[in-house]
Amino acid sequence: MIPGAFEYLRPETLKEAIQLLQENREEAVLLAGGHSLLPILKARLAQPGILIDISRIPGLKGIGREEEALLIGGMTTHHEIKSAPEVAELCPILAEAASQIGDVQVRNRGTIGGSLAHADPSADYPAVLIALDAEFVVTGPEGARSCRAENFFEGPFDTAMEETEILTSIIVPAPRRKIGGAYCKTAQQASGFAVCGVAAAIVLGAGGEVEFASVGVTGVSASPYRAVEVESALSGQPPSAENIEAAANRVTDDIEPIEDLYGSAEFRSHLTRVWTKRALERAVQMVDS
Repeated sequence: MIPGAFEYLRPETLKEAIQLLQENREEAVLLAGGHSLLPILKARLAQPGILIDISRIPGLKGIGREEEALLIGGMTTHHEIKSAPEVAELCPILAEAASQIGDVQVRNRGTIGGSLAHADPSADYPAVLIALDAEFVVTGPEGARSCRAENFFEGPFDTAMEETEILTSIIVPAPRRKIGGAYCKTAQQASGFAVCGVAAAIVLGAGGEVEFASVGVTGVSASPYRAVEVESALSGQPPSAENIEAAANRVTDDIEPIEDLYGSAEFRSHLTRVWTKRALERAVQMVDS
């Protein structure tokens, strides 16, 4: 299909992009990598009057490392995240998730900021970034502010961003101790989106007990979420097969799994328990290796 007519604008600075959003907030949408937006435009599920292309604004792309954090520009592509040595060293679970997004074409053009701002409930990044306690920096007319990943997603295709704000960077805390992590998912065969995706991060104490556990889940409910019941069940316990399975069985406590053509609520609940168990087991193995 062919998109409806729109005016195409390409600002050269972040300030100019935000000003254009302010001036045209009722009819403007942002274009980053385009892999979320263009199919919607072609299907005419959205018909904006103005398209603001932010793909060439300096400073919105790249991966940097500070002493206590990994900094990722919102316009950084999935391929760049998958391939960056800094990500592989500090957050291998993020590189693992990026490698599972879509196909080669999608990874080469799609951006992390565009994916997060689109907030598809089956996207891969949210589970990982929630588990890693990442922060998102959004910039608008009043300047920049940060939002924790677990508070950013408010519903299907809905975020805590204002209409005139742009997601400019992602901050992932660097682990101060050895941490194990894994991302496991069942993918939709046509798109690669997650029918269920689970990210787990584990730190073990000196006695081998679970000192820290964090679990993020995507594709299962209307919004990605942090499985705090799983984390609480594992905290202070030895990471035995029995304890991991018992904790994994709580991953959908207080959650209403969605139903769609990819699976029933019962199927998704079962699948989530299976992937949570496997993600936790792999995370523990990484710590021990």
